Amino acid sequence: MDLQKIRSARLKETLRQEFEMTLDERVTRYLEIGHIEIVADTHFSEASSECLKLYRDGYFIASVMMCHAVNEGLIKFIAERNGLRKGEFSVLIQTLLKKKIITPCFGKASRAIWGSYRNAIHHMNPKVRELSFVPLAKDNIQRLSLIENEIFSFTHDNGKTIMDQPKYWDIKEDGTTQGFLRCE
Repeated sequence: MDLQKIRSARLKETLRQEFEMTLDERVTRYLEIGHIEIVADTHFSEASSECLKLYRDGYFIASVMMCHAVNEGLIKFIAERNGLRKGEFSVLIQTLLKKKIITPCFGKASRAIWGSYRNAIHHMNPKVRELSFVPLAKDNIQRLSLIENEIFSFTHDNGKTIMDQPKYWDIKEDGTTQGFLRCE
């Protein structure tokens, strides 16, 4: 056997053992979030789903960073869908709240994500050494889940899926839309 095959076999076994040892923790983290299983197929849907997977798999710093990015993307998306000009985050949130486009609960969750050391983490300032990323990641992913549940919520009626806020879904003339499934 050549050296590459030996290294490959060793790595596969190490990864298999690591996966088996952390499987219960991963399942617990994934289920504790309560995320919506279908969201509109937008430019940030895949990134949002990756937030969940990063948290599930224990990549807490990356999960926090991705939550910051998706949160900002969602706010800009909502502003755009409501005919508002994109602008500075705190101004957009205030405008969306004032116009009752988002609920106070949504605004609080979004601001909390933004305020969770966004600049320190984004710029990798020395402050990041002092942060506890496990609870920060859990809080942010739960906040993001709350936000997505609010804008992408839907109900089922007689075999039909009814979008609670259709303006956030690209519904075609025939009544269909593209969804991004996160059902595992």
